[in-house]
Amino acid sequence: MTANSAFSDGLARCAWVDTSAEYMAYHDNEWGRPQGDDRALFEQLCLEGFQSGLSWRTILNKREAFRRGFAAFDPAKVARFGEKQVLALLADAGIVRHRGKIEAVINNARRALEMIEREGSLGAFFWRFEAPPGSPSTRGASTSAQSEALSKALKKLGWKFVGPTTVYAFMQSVGMVNDHHPDCHCHGPSEQARKAFRRPAIRRPANRRPA
Repeated sequence: MTANSAFSDGLARCAWVDTSAEYMAYHDNEWGRPQGDDRALFEQLCLEGFQSGLSWRTILNKREAFRRGFAAFDPAKVARFGEKQVLALLADAGIVRHRGKIEAVINNARRALEMIEREGSLGAFFWRFEAPPGSPSTRGASTSAQSEALSKALKKLGWKFVGPTTVYAFMQSVGMVNDHHPDCHCHGPSEQARKAFRRPAIRRPANRRPA
């Protein structure tokens, strides 16, 4: 896949980016930049699950509606959702109305709370699956060895809609791999951001007593 230089500002970007201001902003400022915040990581993984079978443009256009419907993707709040909230979301034309995916988000919020209790943070678990420095590039692929391993681990823990393709798209978006094209103007800055990024460490939650 090549880079696209047909932009009014003269900057080259990854070929999947169109010329809309919103899409360019997402590509330039979010995609591929390392993310360690638990709420943001949970949101991105949920949105990638909704994106399955659709375009990312569709999800990006509906992102604010998703955030309103899912309590800003706060796992502690979403974990308390029941049938009343599911029915309200199914009636919300602003989001993708797919019962299986909606229920998966609620299930995954509960699994996220378990992971935070066990690991100290979602980031501490997710980031252990990033590609090691110097690994061969998987740019243009839909999965990687790391996404397959993370997908398998999440499924074993009861997470849903976390297949290796969905997980790889998540890893690309949160900077666990730098898949900006080498000619893209964001490739270098994203690589520098990854080098400077402090990976979340496993930590004992404050309310857990030593064994």
